[in-house]
Amino acid sequence: MIGYSNMAAELINILLVEDNPGDAVLAREALVDLGAKARLRVVSTGIEAMAFLRRQPPYANETAPDLILLDLNLPAMNGREVLAEIRNDSQLGRIPLVILTSSRGDSDIIDKFNLLPECYIVKPTAFADYTLAIKRALELRTRCRPIR
Repeated sequence: MIGYSNMAAELINILLVEDNPGDAVLAREALVDLGAKARLRVVSTGIEAMAFLRRQPPYANETAPDLILLDLNLPAMNGREVLAEIRNDSQLGRIPLVILTSSRGDSDIIDKFNLLPECYIVKPTAFADYTLAIKRALELRTRCRPIR
């Protein structure tokens, strides 16, 4: 077990925007392995992500996330489009966001959306490394916000 330094902290509500069910399972298992006190909600498309964030049906009763983990390669509405909508919404733009993607080629998004470079994490394939990536995302959550 790697351990997360803020285990005693209050519950963190995390929205994972991920279309790969295997990666969603890895994220859930990583949070358990870290001992993080987290509630993970998963949506698989950009359209679902925006409905969740805007609390539109069927997500009207959901709690706003404390952290968004966003994949860029999504069906229906890609991660860049989601990021643009979040950035242009004064309420949603306050939610910490970490890009967690398999794509190394999209790192230009850091400059385009004024993100800190550490807010862009390339998903590793090994579980131990994936757990470290989730730990890093949790630790960075107060610093990673899409800036207008």
